[in-house]
Amino acid sequence: MDLLRFTTAGSVDDGKSTLIGRLLYDSKSIFEDQLEAIEESSRKRGDEHVNLALLTDGLRAEREQGITIDVAYRYFATPKRKFIIADTPGHIQYTRNMVTGASTANLAIILIDARKGVIEQTKRHSFIANLLRIQHVIVAVNKMDLVDYDEEIYDKIVKDYESFASRLDNIIGIQTIPISALNGDNVVERSKKTPWYEGSSLLYHLENVYIGGEENHIDARFPVQWVIRPQSDQWHDFRGYAGRVGGGVFRPGDEVAVLPSGFTSKVKAIHSVDGELSEAFAPQSVCLTLEDEIDLSRGDMIVKPNNQPQISQDIDAMICWFSKSPLRTRGKYILRHTTRETKAIVEEVRYQVDINTLHKIEDVDSFSLNEIGRVRLRTAVPLLHDAYRRNRQTGAFILVDPGTNETAGAGMIL
Repeated sequence: MDLLRFTTAGSVDDGKSTLIGRLLYDSKSIFEDQLEAIEESSRKRGDEHVNLALLTDGLRAEREQGITIDVAYRYFATPKRKFIIADTPGHIQYTRNMVTGASTANLAIILIDARKGVIEQTKRHSFIANLLRIQHVIVAVNKMDLVDYDEEIYDKIVKDYESFASRLDNIIGIQTIPISALNGDNVVERSKKTPWYEGSSLLYHLENVYIGGEENHIDARFPVQWVIRPQSDQWHDFRGYAGRVGGGVFRPGDEVAVLPSGFTSKVKAIHSVDGELSEAFAPQSVCLTLEDEIDLSRGDMIVKPNNQPQISQDIDAMICWFSKSPLRTRGKYILRHTTRETKAIVEEVRYQVDINTLHKIEDVDSFSLNEIGRVRLRTAVPLLHDAYRRNRQTGAFILVDPGTNETAGAGMIL
């Protein structure tokens, strides 16, 4: 079975955690003792219904306030597909948590409260999903039970959202579904309360959405993570290069180039935990051996000679700032990109994005916590990179504060 990673996004109290709880409950993916514990907690809290949001809101502060603060990952499977859910916060002060949870997602579920319609936070979450190149979006119009399953209200929300989404440049598929996470309408099974809705249920769409074309199988990229040199009689002359394929396809006999040195060779064999392979492609983790002895180490990259990444010390990127200490012009950081680590300096802050209106705010020289904008960086050594829109693996990086060793920001190369 293949694996779908998806994230939920929406304003505070739009029902993200309740929706995930409903998905897990109706698909029989929670144990009886878990359900009993949730029923007991709901009773103690005085909730009228079994509060399925407690399945994901595990922190005490989350339960007390009734909001999601940190990213919670949940795993479940149906006969058709395996799923990893990232339940991310909706509040603007936790934008960095949403970016973290959505960074590996194939699909985003954006919840809209049927009573409120498309609001600023809806636009912000759609912008972030677009920024992170999430190509599939489900717009779940929740709490339809509170507007008596009114088709006109639903149609207006869909029209408003599509009008906004037309300004985004990446999202390929938008599916809109009227749901009630509390009652389970159109979540796992089609609801009789929305006879005017002719589409599929939420779970059916999750099971059947096609995500096979999202990996870049054109640009061959293999960042070397580790050189394997066993000191044993059985593997006396073995020298392999372990890592995760970042793009393209590698086969024994393929001519390859090693960057940044530029030396060329051919792939001798591809080793995996299951033995030798006839080909390797993203996102497999394998070990390549080459026909020639070449000086290769962690941070280098194996590519095809006629299809090479950009090599530059000047990096133009969008940054989401994670740190309480602001990003400033001339600020110095450690940059981690694929398996390479280098020092970097912020040469210029181009602009900040108002993620509620999508307007660019120029004449700024710093970013504060949770702010997003465009910067130009200068690195100590050249980066072997692609644009993030072309390859999420070789187009992403993080900035680390050298003083505190905390992750200060996440970047997407333009």
